[in-house]
Amino acid sequence: MRSDFEKARAAWEEGLVKSTLEKFPERRRDFRTPGDLPVERVYNPDCPCDDFMETHGFPGEYPFTRGVQPTMYRGRFWTMRQYAGFGTAEESNRRYRYLLEAGQTGLSVAFDLPTQIGYDSDHPLCAGEVGKVGVAIDSLADMEILFGSIPLDTVSTSMTINAPASVLLAMYIAVAEKQGINRDKLQGTIQNDILKEYMARGTYIFPPSPSMRLITDIFAFCKSDVPKWNTISISGYHIREAGSTAAQEVAFTLADGIAYVEAAMKAGMGVDEFGPRLSFFFNAHNDLFEEVAKFRAARRLWARIMRDRFKAADPRSQMLRFHTQTGGSTLTAQQPDNNIVRVAIQTLAAVLGGTQSLHTNSRDEALALPTEHAVTIALRTQQIIACESGVTDTVDPLGGSWYLENLTDTVEKQAMELIADIDAMGGMVRAIEEGYPQRRIQDAAYNYQKQVESGDRVVVGVNKFQQKETGRADLLKVNPEVENSQREKLSAVRAQRGESETTASLKTLRLAARGSDNLMPPILECVRRYATLGEICGVLRDEFGEYQPKTVV
Repeated sequence: MRSDFEKARAAWEEGLVKSTLEKFPERRRDFRTPGDLPVERVYNPDCPCDDFMETHGFPGEYPFTRGVQPTMYRGRFWTMRQYAGFGTAEESNRRYRYLLEAGQTGLSVAFDLPTQIGYDSDHPLCAGEVGKVGVAIDSLADMEILFGSIPLDTVSTSMTINAPASVLLAMYIAVAEKQGINRDKLQGTIQNDILKEYMARGTYIFPPSPSMRLITDIFAFCKSDVPKWNTISISGYHIREAGSTAAQEVAFTLADGIAYVEAAMKAGMGVDEFGPRLSFFFNAHNDLFEEVAKFRAARRLWARIMRDRFKAADPRSQMLRFHTQTGGSTLTAQQPDNNIVRVAIQTLAAVLGGTQSLHTNSRDEALALPTEHAVTIALRTQQIIACESGVTDTVDPLGGSWYLENLTDTVEKQAMELIADIDAMGGMVRAIEEGYPQRRIQDAAYNYQKQVESGDRVVVGVNKFQQKETGRADLLKVNPEVENSQREKLSAVRAQRGESETTASLKTLRLAARGSDNLMPPILECVRRYATLGEICGVLRDEFGEYQPKTVV
């Protein structure tokens, strides 16, 4: 086995490593600790087991347990992408430019609740919610302001949007067109993951079948028109926020991924046509080793699913590339400064686990949207770990730990068992309709809460080490006038646009929705004509209906 292993290692170094270094040189020629000890690119067992190449392999190669790039952060750091958006497009644009000036390397857009569920800011249901948990976007006019003075050909943008993802992507493309940028230069991600909305988050609009159509239409459109765009970010983050275990987060996320792959292949696409643009989104919680194991197990399991189940031949289709956000549900309103430490641990877990991009929560997010000061601390947390901790100087630095390897195997085994249960039900859509993942998440959340209330699980400052709290004045508050100003801007857009052209574009969309043509081109035309988000989603609501959730007990 040893001789075979050495041959495999030599082939990896002469092949993948060498070609990667030619394109992306490492940050330094010689990596050393502060004590002048040499640091190798990767460390391997002295006596590798017989199945080492199948279970671990080398970084950048199947099964990607140890990372999706051969040099990982020795080549470049992950994308530091702080999730931000509040109030008006003007306010959010100022925050984005501040973060970019502070060293952030990508944008991540938070939309307000009306935008997430496809309503305009002047809809009666939206009273009191405009601009509160994200930025309000009603039309292309808002999107133009949101990305003003930000060159979209040099910035990678992630947009956390699901049910109306096609509309927001179309707006982004239209803004780029106005900047004179070809759509094939655009880089970024839309979340576009509706299945987790049904089971864990709740910002859905349409029933599963038309929702899956919109998703696969985006896959097909971006394949030809926006080839650098990640067409979906299959999200375990919100599953974990709802109370799941780490293994459930992996299982339900990958089961959603299986459903999307099956839908795309059913729509006539080959797995290697869209597989390389799939991406994932995970949570990072406080148990350092379990979280690192979770990320490694997810990579290995997805590689096997894509290779063995779907016969993906392109290694890029087998890679699980993911964004991480530190755990919002772990933040406490009590003693909020403690959250800085929690976020640092979670950041370390994400980096040790091999994330491709990262958002770090701010200390005050259990109380309000973050202030600029709190956001800066969160960003500096990433930068300190990147530049000062030493964990970025070697690939998979915890690999080989008996504890970590056992946890990795256990998380993978538990996740595989859950996926098998879902397969036996007929797939994830059917499992959601029957309430299976919802019940499992609810049970896990209940068990965790019982442990906190009994004191078996300590949350510092909450059930132990409490102290008297005083009121806090340094919190960000969204001006209540935002809603009125947003409605006024929306009214002006409607007054200034060419109404006949807008009406015609919405009629074309309605006819397309009744047929089987790709919906992205007519949606893009509606956006160009300044049809509003609510008008576009209203047409699709009329044609597709609205999802009615099943009560889960």
